[in-house]
Amino acid sequence: MLNPVEFIEAADSELPGDPGLVAALIEGHLGDPFALLGPHRTATGTIVRTYCPSALEVVAIDRRGATLATLHPLTTPGLFVGTIASDTHYALRIRWGSGEEQETEDPYSFGLLLGELDVYLLAEGNHLELGRCLGAQSMKIDGVSGVRFALWAPNARRVSVVGDFNSWDGRRHGMRKRVEAGVWELFVPRLGVGTLYKYEILGPHGLLPLKADPVALQVEIPPRTASVVADPAPFEWNDGGWMQSRATNQALLHAPLSIYEVHAGSWRRVADDGWRSLNWDELGDQLIAHVQSLGFTHIELMPIMGHPFSGSWGYQVLSQYAPQAGFGDPRACARFIDRCHLAGIGVILDWVPGHFPVDTHGLAQFDGTPLYEHTDPREGFHQEWNTAIYNLGRREVKAFLLSSAIHWLERYHVDGLRVDAVASLLYRDYARKEGEWIPNQYGGRENIEAIDFLRQLNNALAERFPGALVIAEESTAWPGVTQPTRDWGLGFNYKWNMGWMHDTLRYMQHDPVHRKYDHHDMTFGLLYAFTERFLLPLSHDEVVHGKGSLIGRMPGDTWQRFANLRAYFSFMWAMPGKKLLFMGGELGQDWEWNHDGQLDWAALEHPLHRGVQQLVGDLNRLYREQPALHVFDCDGAGFRWINADDSHNSVYAWYRSGHADAAPVIAVCNFTPVPRTHYRIGAPRAGVWREILNSDSELYGGSNLGNGGWIETSTHPLHGQPFSLELTLPPLSTVLLRYGS
Repeated sequence: MLNPVEFIEAADSELPGDPGLVAALIEGHLGDPFALLGPHRTATGTIVRTYCPSALEVVAIDRRGATLATLHPLTTPGLFVGTIASDTHYALRIRWGSGEEQETEDPYSFGLLLGELDVYLLAEGNHLELGRCLGAQSMKIDGVSGVRFALWAPNARRVSVVGDFNSWDGRRHGMRKRVEAGVWELFVPRLGVGTLYKYEILGPHGLLPLKADPVALQVEIPPRTASVVADPAPFEWNDGGWMQSRATNQALLHAPLSIYEVHAGSWRRVADDGWRSLNWDELGDQLIAHVQSLGFTHIELMPIMGHPFSGSWGYQVLSQYAPQAGFGDPRACARFIDRCHLAGIGVILDWVPGHFPVDTHGLAQFDGTPLYEHTDPREGFHQEWNTAIYNLGRREVKAFLLSSAIHWLERYHVDGLRVDAVASLLYRDYARKEGEWIPNQYGGRENIEAIDFLRQLNNALAERFPGALVIAEESTAWPGVTQPTRDWGLGFNYKWNMGWMHDTLRYMQHDPVHRKYDHHDMTFGLLYAFTERFLLPLSHDEVVHGKGSLIGRMPGDTWQRFANLRAYFSFMWAMPGKKLLFMGGELGQDWEWNHDGQLDWAALEHPLHRGVQQLVGDLNRLYREQPALHVFDCDGAGFRWINADDSHNSVYAWYRSGHADAAPVIAVCNFTPVPRTHYRIGAPRAGVWREILNSDSELYGGSNLGNGGWIETSTHPLHGQPFSLELTLPPLSTVLLRYGS
């Protein structure tokens, strides 16, 4: 029998010819651990080397647990080596210094992991299913359960996956580099769902802070920052009927689209449990019922992708593939969306492809170089938001973002994306002074790479997910945002009409006595209303940063403020364009939104607040039931002014029409507190018109002045119409009239 010294000398004879490999391993800069560790076939057998710092003993065993060889410790602490018969499957039995015994297969006994097609597409920068290719994927390889890790870090000198399973020691699970794609891979046997992990990366200039996985499918609850191995079991969806009919439900132009915008963390909180936010299941119980009762067709969730700072409202995303952990695990997120669909409600997610925060565990300088961002801060740093800007000129970065969009629609069945801050993508000089930006190759301010990216995005989603919506939050006059890409447009389904929002809110803030001087604020949007497919938003941006709540911006005493808001909502729902209302608007909430608080649910104890809520529900019901109010939302064929010029009385009248068999609807607004009797407007058809909504109804807290249900036309032509109606216009009101019974 060999004594211990002879053991070590025999083992040292089984070291590779390059002694620098061992030194590199111990010093933490071994870029190719497979050159040293794992099985290495020789003429006399297979040499097995493993690095297990603090291990007392390592034994190679067969599948039955029988000993194949005891691996001998080398003079290098933690490095063990031994020889087994060639072509023998083996595992390692490790006895640690703590007394714990572990059995596991050798990570370095597995061959290449990513398939040829994956590597080819990764190398091209055209892989659009990164959510199943990169990151931590639970799977079986050669009959062994474990996790395959894969990470794009082309400029790294060494990458290791670390976690509790290896005491966060980056020397133990170094990864193999697939040089042709710049991707590192490793299969770690017997790791389970829920394992925490990060990557330790040695960049060109030294060791970096531990990095979270950019393609993690699950993340820790902030402020913790580790990635989590997600459950690979497919979610059992129950929404087959919804998904089959989605293209019809969301048909462009013709389908009603009324969106309730929600910040999930502050919609409602649990006061007796630390003021925490609701989780996905609780939101499923409460939010869905609320949205159903109000008649909205869709919920739009402000970003639910993993983000480290709650004060960003989700718009500083670091985990483009994982839902924010505070609401529950990924399956809970899927369960919420499934329940929405079963309730007949679509789900749209805010998605942020323009910028990302520079937290050290995130994407910034990911492999020690500006990998996801531009090198030059004139292109790569957003001064207004203190965030990094994605380098959309790099194919791999575009693929990372395109794959994220596909991931949410495919894995989570979401019905659309609202793309955040499109203007910041389109313009190189966005929020920059002269000299602080770099022109494109033609000397212009247009971001050609971003234009190409947005077109690719919309083409990819339209091809893969017919009927899914992609909505642009775009605040400029960029042409063709909703035009097809084949016609050189950007290809979005809808664009937020920010100009309409700003103009009409400015008008409503005026004292009614002064509104006649800004009469055009309410009509100007119709000059361009059909140049794009527009969505009319009253979004979260209008109730923050000292702007106050919607009701707080209305002038007058309490009764007048509520009357103004009811008239304004009714004006909006009667106008062409799809609808969006941020949570709290339906309550007539007095204070502006605070992401650390919740909606003012107690306000509903007051009848005026309840009246606003009932009005919103009735507006949505009419909007869905009356084809004239939605079929031609984005087509000028469905809108005609009757009287847009009565600035002296601050009165507006127009009519909406649908297909030939649909009854038209007339809308009349009186934006002064003066009731107007015997007020005559033109009418397109002779006969009876029925008052189907009056924002001054006592049902909503109004004075209940109105038209008594039915009004007969006269043959007196007016306002370019062949007939006319004599109406009573309540104070600060909108009245809707439907033709016929």
